[in-house]
Amino acid sequence: MLTPERHQIILQLLKDRNTVKIQDIMELTNSSESTIRRDLSQLEDQKFLKRIHGGASRLQGKLQEPSMIEKSSKNLHEKRLIAQYAASLVEEGDCIYLDAGSTIFEMVEFLPSKNIVVVTNGLMHVAPLLIKGIPTYLIGGFVKPITNAFIGRGALESLDLYRFDKCFMGVNGIHPQFGFTTPDQEEAMVKQKAISLSRESYVLADNTKFAEISFAKIAEIHEASIITNELEAETENQYINRTTIKVVTT
Repeated sequence: MLTPERHQIILQLLKDRNTVKIQDIMELTNSSESTIRRDLSQLEDQKFLKRIHGGASRLQGKLQEPSMIEKSSKNLHEKRLIAQYAASLVEEGDCIYLDAGSTIFEMVEFLPSKNIVVVTNGLMHVAPLLIKGIPTYLIGGFVKPITNAFIGRGALESLDLYRFDKCFMGVNGIHPQFGFTTPDQEEAMVKQKAISLSRESYVLADNTKFAEISFAKIAEIHEASIITNELEAETENQYINRTTIKVVTT
């Protein structure tokens, strides 16, 4: 079977299933594993798909954005591992910024409850922060319904009042060339502003966010350290010379 024919089969499988295993492609195309891996690498380089452990998955749309409820229910175990490690980086006396991401939300449970101050644009974060007795400042702006995040001019102007020791960000896409991205330009501007006001910046993201590219750019890959869960060595190697990356495993 010719290479273009195999590529067409792979792309059609992804359109039908969203994810596909190498073994399934091998059987359908009567091809070797090395051939299929080479095909997947070529298609990933052409930005048609992204490789995952044992196969490939379809890239999300540039504007695709799940709701906070949808995000909160996905990969919860991995998110909590990432969140727990991120919270361990918060030190006594820190003023930190918490972005309105679902993985960031999981951090709140693990934060020290004394001698820190939190500034956030995440509406859902406020109640658990107050229950823990953590001094909390909520920035202003327009509340975006799908993510419960404060965005817009009011949010940007509010952020100018603060400076942070550390900020913790959620993103929709991480790419070695195109950096950190998210579907909403206004939300990207708030994230970008918070990073610029922080001494240290961290992006918390499970491994499904790697090789994804969303519509609006937040920052270059070197502008924040990445905290994630288990990555394939090939994926990790694309980032280790570009930024600091911490892989949290069970």
